[in-house]
Amino acid sequence: MFDTKTTTSSDNSLLNTAIDTRAHLLATGYKLIAQKGFTAVGIKQILDTAGVPKGSFYHYFASKEAFGEAIITHYFTQYKNRLETLGVQDVNAQQKLYDYFQNWYDTQQNGCDHEKCLVVKLSAEVADMSEPMRKVLYEGYQQTITWLATQIKAGWTDHSVPHPDNVSAESMAKRWYFSWLGASLVAKISQTNTPLAEVWQMTTTQMGR
Repeated sequence: MFDTKTTTSSDNSLLNTAIDTRAHLLATGYKLIAQKGFTAVGIKQILDTAGVPKGSFYHYFASKEAFGEAIITHYFTQYKNRLETLGVQDVNAQQKLYDYFQNWYDTQQNGCDHEKCLVVKLSAEVADMSEPMRKVLYEGYQQTITWLATQIKAGWTDHSVPHPDNVSAESMAKRWYFSWLGASLVAKISQTNTPLAEVWQMTTTQMGR
């Protein structure tokens, strides 16, 4: 008979190695692409930086485009977890919205590193270049807009957020999100924090702060 314990241990070791290698490639690629952009980073640079052989890359990803798609998907999975954590805090809806946009304001100021700018950088770069990457970016946007709309509705219910006439929560969420995304891009172009300060003032005023 086979030694079940030994076989299982070996299988688990191989599985963990595969997961670790894939995660390491994604983490390395995330940092490089967020810093330099998708087109400026080649597969060789990713492999050299990660210390992973070329064959391993193509074992996990069919192409650089598939790799980019996986990075964006992973990013928004983590982002969703952060939204869920914020959403269950024991504060009113206005405070949750305020905390969300304050974090955006704080992290997008004073330059752009790999912790801040992946979505902003790729939104301007890959929309016309890669349909799969465009789709996962769009899905990520929608995920965030849905969360914002949920908080706005909760704010209307608990009266912590003003309820303007003839504006749906979804429309307000889109206006805020699109304004912030655009301001983040203009802040990069202008290398000033003024665009972020403008949308921060607009948003906080509209949420009743």
